Amino acid sequence: MQVAGFQLDDMDLAGLPNAVEVLPREHRAFAQVRPEVVDQYASFYVLEAGAVARQPVGSHYCNDRFDPVTTVRLYNTLSRQKEELPPPDQGEIRIYSCGPTVYRYVHIGNLRTFMLPDLLRRSLEYLGYQTEQVMNITDVGHLTDDTFDRGEDKMLVSARLESKSPEEIAAYYTKAFMDDAALVNIRPADHNPRATQYIPQMIRIIEALIAKGHAYEVDGNVFYDIASFPAYGRLSRNRTDELLAGVRGEVDPRKRHPGDFTLWKAAGEHRLQVWPSPWGPGFPGWHIECSAMSMSLLGERFDVHTGGADNVFPHHEAELAQSEGATGHRVVSHWMHGGLLMLAGSRMAKSAGNFFRITELIDQGFDPLAFRYLALQAKYRTKLNFSTEGLKGADRALKNLRERVGEWTASNGSVSSSPDAEAFEDRFRKAIADDLDLPAAMALVSEVVRSGLPGTEKALLLRQWDQVLGLDLDRAAPDVDLPTGAAAMLKAREAARAAKNFQESDRLRDQLAAIGVAVIDTPDGQRWKVSTPRGK
Repeated sequence: MQVAGFQLDDMDLAGLPNAVEVLPREHRAFAQVRPEVVDQYASFYVLEAGAVARQPVGSHYCNDRFDPVTTVRLYNTLSRQKEELPPPDQGEIRIYSCGPTVYRYVHIGNLRTFMLPDLLRRSLEYLGYQTEQVMNITDVGHLTDDTFDRGEDKMLVSARLESKSPEEIAAYYTKAFMDDAALVNIRPADHNPRATQYIPQMIRIIEALIAKGHAYEVDGNVFYDIASFPAYGRLSRNRTDELLAGVRGEVDPRKRHPGDFTLWKAAGEHRLQVWPSPWGPGFPGWHIECSAMSMSLLGERFDVHTGGADNVFPHHEAELAQSEGATGHRVVSHWMHGGLLMLAGSRMAKSAGNFFRITELIDQGFDPLAFRYLALQAKYRTKLNFSTEGLKGADRALKNLRERVGEWTASNGSVSSSPDAEAFEDRFRKAIADDLDLPAAMALVSEVVRSGLPGTEKALLLRQWDQVLGLDLDRAAPDVDLPTGAAAMLKAREAARAAKNFQESDRLRDQLAAIGVAVIDTPDGQRWKVSTPRGK
C-alpha cells in the first residue's frame, strides 16, 4: 500500500489506547423498550482495499462539581479508537456542532444527531468540566446534491416554493428548529452563528488557501484542489481513485479533479443571495462556512467536532482539509459522529420524505421526551430503527419512571447517601465517561428502581442523573400532599412487606385506602396515588 502522506500532530504516544477493544454485550435498559440497533459501527467506514471496516460567553458549568473518578474517553472517527480528553483543570472543552440547514422543519432523525452534543455537554458538566458549544445555522450554500457539489441552493428552492425571501425562510425555520429542539430537552448552544454573518471570514480563508496552493480560481469560481492535501480522505477512509469511480453524471470541466469541491461559486443571473468577492459576485460553498465559524469562535485548535454519520463525507472531510490547509496544523482533536435514525430499514431524510417531525408525535399523544428516552437505549454511534411501537413502550416506561420518582420524592425519609447509593453513582459516572455509554446508564436506572435502596435515596439518585439524561423526571411529582399520617403508614407497610408480615401489610393498606391513598403492589414494590377516601 502506498502512503501519500503521514502526519503526527499533537499526539501523546504514551496515552494511546490499546489497539484491540473488547465490547461487552449491550445492557438491557429499563422497561420493555427494544429499539433495534442495526450495527455496532456506522456503514460509512471505508478502509483500504482488502481491509475490514471496524471499527466564553454563557459557558455552562455543573453546580454539583465532582472530581472525576475516571478518565473521559471518546471515540474519535479520525483514529477509529477511543481517546482521552484532558482533565477538567486544563480549561473548558470547546465543542463545534454542525447544525441544521434551515430550509424545512427538522425531523426526529436530525434531533437524534443534535442530542449527541447535548448529551456530551451534560455528561462533561456532570463530571466537573466546563464547556462552550457552537452550533451553526446554515442559511446559504447547501446544494441539493451536496455529495457531488451541484444542484440548487436548498434555501432558494424553499424561498421559491413558499414565495418568501431567503431571509424569511431562514428566520421561520430557525425558530421552528429551536422550538423543536427544546421539546426534547436539547439545551441551546452558547453560540448559534448564521453562515450569512461570516462571509468575510470565509473569503479570508479562501484567500489563504489560494496563497498556499490548496485552491484555484476558474471563471469566478474557486475550487479546493484535493491533490494538494495528501491527507484528504483520512477521515472517511476514501481515496481519490474511489472518488473518481463514484462520480455520477457529467464532471465539471473546470475542475482539475472530479473530487475537487467548491469554496466560492460565481453567481448566476437573478440569484437572490449574492456577495462581492475578489473573484467577482457569488456565494460560498457549504463546507467553507464551518471552517470559518468554528475557528472564528473557538480558535484554531478546539476539542470536539460533532455531527451525523452522513456528515463525515463530504462535509467534514472537506472541512478538515480547509481548516488544516489554511492553518498548517491539526485543528480538531476529536471528531464524533452520531448514527442514523432508520425508518422501515431506510435512512430517515427530508429529501426522501420518510420522516416525522417531533410535533407530529405530540399530535399522536406521545410525550416528546419519550423519543429522547428511546434514543438513550442505543449507543450514539449505532443506527437505530424507529417505530411507533417502540415509541409507545418508551412513553409508558417514562411515565412509570416519573410516577415512581414522584412517589419516592414525596415520601418521608433520610436523604443521606448510603454506600450502596454511592456505588451506583460511581458506576453511572464511569458509564458516561466511557464514550457516553447511555445504554449502560439506563440499565443502572433500572437497577436503582428495582434495588432495595430507600425510596428517598432512589429519588435522589435518579433526579441527580437526570441532569445528564434530560427526561424531566421531576415532572410527575404529585400535585397534592399525602394526607396526614399517610407517609408513616406507607413506610411501615414497606417494612411489613419486607418482613413478610402480610396481615399487617393488608391492615395498613386498608387504613391508607380509608384516608384516600390507593396502594398497588408490584414486583418493584408498592405504588400509591391519592384518590377519594372510602365512604365519600
